[in-house]
Amino acid sequence: MDGYPVHVTLPVQWGDLDALGHVNNTRYFTWFESARIALFERVGLANTGADLTVGPLLATTTCDFLRPLHYPDTVVVGARVSRMGNTSFTMEYAVERTAETGVVVARGSGVIVTVDYRAGVKVRVPEAIREAIAALS
Repeated sequence: MDGYPVHVTLPVQWGDLDALGHVNNTRYFTWFESARIALFERVGLANTGADLTVGPLLATTTCDFLRPLHYPDTVVVGARVSRMGNTSFTMEYAVERTAETGVVVARGSGVIVTVDYRAGVKVRVPEAIREAIAALS
């Protein structure tokens, strides 16, 4: 998936369908989350546990649904960082059917804020994370 340095391949599950027989809109956000976490893992932002001080918080997310998906399908979800701010960055996502490489069926975005969980305030994206994100491109 060109232009998206991180991607995950996921099967469409029978339970992903709505009453009309296509993938329910909410499922795309779960796929975006899977790609987002894969990117976080690559850049060192996926730390968890009691010792976590600074970490990510999803502030907003959107999705444009371009084509319906059905069971059985398999999708590739790509993720990239398109904008780096002081305390936040914007991610973009693309979803393709593996049977139609290059045909995007959905696009999305999300704004991630870095937060000091102990203090309850947003903080500057750490330099190590900035460098790791830049190295993905």
